[in-house]
Amino acid sequence: TAPLGVEIGFGMVHALLEWGTAAPDWNLVGVEVYQPGIGALLRGSTERELENLLVIADDAHHALTELFEPESVEEVRIFFPDPWPKRRHHKRRLIQSPFVTLLASRLVEGGRLRLATDWEAYAESMLKILETEATLSNEVGSGFAPRPDSRPTTRFEARGRRLGYGVWDLAYRKYSGV
Repeated sequence: TAPLGVEIGFGMVHALLEWGTAAPDWNLVGVEVYQPGIGALLRGSTERELENLLVIADDAHHALTELFEPESVEEVRIFFPDPWPKRRHHKRRLIQSPFVTLLASRLVEGGRLRLATDWEAYAESMLKILETEATLSNEVGSGFAPRPDSRPTTRFEARGRRLGYGVWDLAYRKYSGV
């Protein structure tokens, strides 16, 4: 009966462990294929004695399609997905229209989708794609959202900021209009 949150591609687990600690009344699921990240999450959740985390070692599209019911997830977080910067690799990017439609279908009415990237071209691409999903509404009206306090700074983000790189956050809610 607890709210369900999902982090896709949790990498080296900082954000998901913080979320699990800050929201002990939520059930949280991490979806990841990176084996060292899965191990780090299991170790970290044991050290923190978190009982609200579950790991799914699977491709995000497959996991969302097969393991989550429509309108069952309160919040999905996708922080720093691989930008696949070469044009010929853009087809491998996670945030594409069919995947966003699948994400939106799994969100409850009023559910949140939070994303972040440190790759400006990918941020612009994500913004365009998200704006075409009729059931999602940009929380700030249009454009990028301010950095949420709930998203911890990873060492990669801290290094990037020291080097002058930007980070772009996006925040959407599902409103189907019903």
